[in-house]
Amino acid sequence: MRPEYIESKIQPMKRNLLKATLTLLVLLILQTRTFAQSPKFRVLALYSTNVESDHVDFALQAIKFYSRFAATKGFAFDTTSRWEDLNDEKLKNYQVVVWLNEFPHNQAQRSAFEKFMANGGAWLGFHVSGYNDKYTKWPWFVSFLGATFYNNNWPPLPAKMIVDDNTHPATKRLPKTYTAPICEWYGWKPNPRDNKDIRVLMTLSPENYPLGKKDIITGGDIPVVWTNTKYKMIYMNMGHGDKNFDSDVQNMMFEDAIMWLGGGK
Repeated sequence: MRPEYIESKIQPMKRNLLKATLTLLVLLILQTRTFAQSPKFRVLALYSTNVESDHVDFALQAIKFYSRFAATKGFAFDTTSRWEDLNDEKLKNYQVVVWLNEFPHNQAQRSAFEKFMANGGAWLGFHVSGYNDKYTKWPWFVSFLGATFYNNNWPPLPAKMIVDDNTHPATKRLPKTYTAPICEWYGWKPNPRDNKDIRVLMTLSPENYPLGKKDIITGGDIPVVWTNTKYKMIYMNMGHGDKNFDSDVQNMMFEDAIMWLGGGK
C-alpha cells in the first residue's frame, strides 16, 4: 500500500481528533464557570470522531452551541465519545440523552437506552442518529422513531421548511416557513406521519422539489422534525456539515427543544 495513500487516510482522522480536543477544552472552561448551584437538569451528548467528516463537524459545532446555551440557562451539558457510557449506571445521572452523529454500537447499549426511555428519560436525535434500514435489526428503535430511512438528496442543499405545528414547545417561536441552512435531507418509508403516535412538527416544502443534483428527491411528503408522543423525544433531520447553526431562526428550535426535553423554562 502506497505511503501517500496511507497518509491521505490518516490526516482526516488527525484533524477530527484535534477538533474534538479543542472543542472539549472550550467545554471544560465553560462548565467550570457555570455551576455555583446545582444544574436544572443534566444532558449527556454522545458523538463519534471516526465517522463521516461532515457529521463530525456538526457534532463539534453542536457541542459548542449547546455548551454556551447551557451556561446561560443553568443546565449541565456533558459530552462523551465513549458509547460504552450508554449504560444504566451512567444514565441514572441524566435526564436527557442526545445522539449527535451516531447511534448505539451493540445490544448492551441499545438495552440501556431502551430502559432509560421506558423510565421517563428524554432523547434528542440528529440526522444520522435516526438512520435505520433492513440491516439495523433493532425493531424497538424503528417503532420508537416511527420511520425507516428510504432516500436522500445529494449534494447537501438549503431547503424551505413548513412548520406544521407552532403549538409544540420546540417550535413555538418559529414562523410558518423558513429556509434551513445547507444539509443532506432524508426521505422515509413508511412515512412517520402515518404513525398514530407520531406528531410531525416540520416538513420539507414541496417548493424544494426536485431537491438535489446527483441524488434527487423528486417529491413526496417528507417530515423533517417530529416527536413520538409515547415518549419524551424529538428527532431532527438537521445534522450534516458545518452550516446547521447559521440560522438564528432554526437555532431557536435547537434551544427550545433541549429546554422542553429537560423540563426547563
